Amino acid sequence: MILSFLLLFITAVQHHGSSAESSHGNKFQHSSMKEQNGVQDSQHEKVLTVAGEGTVHSPNFPRTYPRNTVLVWRLVAANENARIQLTFDERFGLEDPEDGICKYDFVEIEEPSDGAILGRFCGSQAAPGTQVSKGSQIRIRFTSDEYFPAEPGFCIRYSLLPVKVPEPEIPVVVPPSLQSVDVLSEAVSGFSTVEEVMKYLEPDRWKLDMEDLYKPTWHVLGKSFIHSKKSRGGTDLNLLKEEVRLYSCTPRNFSVSLREELKRTDSIFWPTCLLVKRCGGNCGCCHRCYNCQCTPTKVAKKYHEVLLLRYSRAGRGLQKSLTDVALEHHEECSCVCKDDADG
Repeated sequence: MILSFLLLFITAVQHHGSSAESSHGNKFQHSSMKEQNGVQDSQHEKVLTVAGEGTVHSPNFPRTYPRNTVLVWRLVAANENARIQLTFDERFGLEDPEDGICKYDFVEIEEPSDGAILGRFCGSQAAPGTQVSKGSQIRIRFTSDEYFPAEPGFCIRYSLLPVKVPEPEIPVVVPPSLQSVDVLSEAVSGFSTVEEVMKYLEPDRWKLDMEDLYKPTWHVLGKSFIHSKKSRGGTDLNLLKEEVRLYSCTPRNFSVSLREELKRTDSIFWPTCLLVKRCGGNCGCCHRCYNCQCTPTKVAKKYHEVLLLRYSRAGRGLQKSLTDVALEHHEECSCVCKDDADG
């Protein structure tokens, strides 16, 4: 009788140990299956046009959300220049993270333009902070697997951030009297007539300045160096030789900057440039010479009447007057060999 009781007790203990081991094995297998059977991202999304405020939330919010769920919303601002702001409801609770990582049930905020994840949230601590899109779109993805749903889920309120229209920059207009010589010279060079120059300098009294400008005053008149040349007759060969002489090294029109030519960087002239005759062309027909240069053989000074602007030393603004400037003009040119000079 006692022997039968002992055999029955040993059998019961063995059965209990097998059950405990089986239960422990099932729990481990359950955790492993959970990690392998996570819900994959859905390729379908619901597009919502955001023109004001609205909400998206987990199913059954604020109660327990269902298992095996994937929901994706893509919010698109009605104004492409606007940004979207997401604000989480304080009632927030999803399945807790594992090792600090939201693996199973979570809500994720994504930037559609580059796929960057702005945040992935789970657990039941404090609600996530406000999220703002980088552009005019933002994506919200909710995922739950087949185990351990929680409550209350989540609720996100979306709204448009006001579009900040940049105020147009008002250019700072510096009056001519306060501009530097270089800046004023560049501004004056863009005008086509002296009237335009005077209007720019003195918008309120430019007509009076024009009258003062053209009052009779004594000034030096430039000399005239105009010589008429007789055309020479001759054979075609002589004509060809003459054309070579005329177009190889001859006085030609060149434009010169008055400030640079006269070395008057403290003054402003209008017109800022004038045409002068200067020697130009090649000297390809020099014989037995390696350094043949087109050189002026007759130079004359000519006077040109221009508008002169100068800052007053007494601080009274700009002084405006008509003046004559003397510029060199090359009247005759010749090809000169410079080999000996270089040697």
